[in-house]
Amino acid sequence: MRKFHWSLIGMVALLLAGCESAEAVPQDALTWHPQVAAGETLSDFEALDAMLDSAVNAGGIPGAEVMVVRQGEVIHHQVHGWSHPTDSVKLEKHSIFRICSQTKALTSTAAMILWERGLLDLDDPVEKYIPSFAHLELLDSLSNDTTFTTIPHDRTMTIRHLLTHQSGLSYGEIGDPRFDKIYAKTGVVDLFSTEPITAEENCNRLAKTALIHAPGERWNYSLGLEVVVRVVEVVSGQPFDVFLKSELLDPLGMTDTHFYLPEALAGRLVPVFEPAEEGWKLHEHHQYTTDYPVAGAKTFFGGGAGLSSTALDYAKFLQMYLNRGEFNGRRILEEATVDSIMSNQQGELGEGKRWHQGLAFGVQTEAGEAAGGSPAGTFFWGGYFNTTYAADPTTGTIGILMKQTFGANDLTSGRFSSLVFSSRDSVH
Repeated sequence: MRKFHWSLIGMVALLLAGCESAEAVPQDALTWHPQVAAGETLSDFEALDAMLDSAVNAGGIPGAEVMVVRQGEVIHHQVHGWSHPTDSVKLEKHSIFRICSQTKALTSTAAMILWERGLLDLDDPVEKYIPSFAHLELLDSLSNDTTFTTIPHDRTMTIRHLLTHQSGLSYGEIGDPRFDKIYAKTGVVDLFSTEPITAEENCNRLAKTALIHAPGERWNYSLGLEVVVRVVEVVSGQPFDVFLKSELLDPLGMTDTHFYLPEALAGRLVPVFEPAEEGWKLHEHHQYTTDYPVAGAKTFFGGGAGLSSTALDYAKFLQMYLNRGEFNGRRILEEATVDSIMSNQQGELGEGKRWHQGLAFGVQTEAGEAAGGSPAGTFFWGGYFNTTYAADPTTGTIGILMKQTFGANDLTSGRFSSLVFSSRDSVH
């Protein structure tokens, strides 16, 4: 597989194509397909662009940025609609989006870097690194005043359970309503925070709550990756943001990816919008503010949902995995580790699903391919504010779709992968 290389070939190609105003492509960007000029599109993706234009015109989304990479080249990159629809601000390429749960794959990768170095074992008890987790029991009952009772269990929560949503922890805001109440009472950060709280404090609060099921009993989407943040801090001896930057973001050249944006990047952050009676309005929520990438105490490095990034930056991360752990001559993970990350971590718990849970990603199974979705082996995930991605190792294809909405009537994410991969055999 051809890997990313750093050059000005893309800019030269744009100039040769005779563009009047060629787009400024960062020197450390992916290479550009030589037939793609600024503002143009490959015919293979006309249906994809038409879908996004239609969604904007119909009021399903304010705007979207789409990127398709094949064999290390950006072969399609377009923006559609608005960054700020109520102020008529057009969406621009290389905008910054809150990627929310797409953060989880980077957090898992950080843990696997430590695993490769022999500094932690995936089957280590969580309490080895966070002693207070030894006392977590199963939720039994919840009263109207949010006091609750628990019952004991006989299983041990492990690092592997945290990485694969089998720990027995829950989400509140996007999970079980009982835990939404419990977390609110105990001060657990469920998604984002501008308050002066740390991962250590958040885990100590979480340890005073309860489990929705015994560890390893089933799959339940959870706060497990927030706990992994603290494990990484304890093992590495560094704050999580420092470790992630030095071990992953900097080596991959992900200069636009941050928990909290530097002032110079803040103007590129796309606001989150939600449907209004007529058109759109800025998203407001009673439990969080979407200003978290630029405001507040900036002490909480959310491993489950905290990062903001660009389509290009995230493509670099995914390409490292398509390159089986290497990027731009720098090895991040061993090939065998990549295989382990993509392997089925659910066993019998995942029977009947069209995908299995790996150590950092969901991975499409044969059933998913037969159903007309992504090819078997494609790894994928998405984010709370409507970002999504999929990467196919067989053809070396990455598809990334970036939006910033809450509660929108939006079907584009569901159709995105099939439109990207339907052309995988026709573009070379």
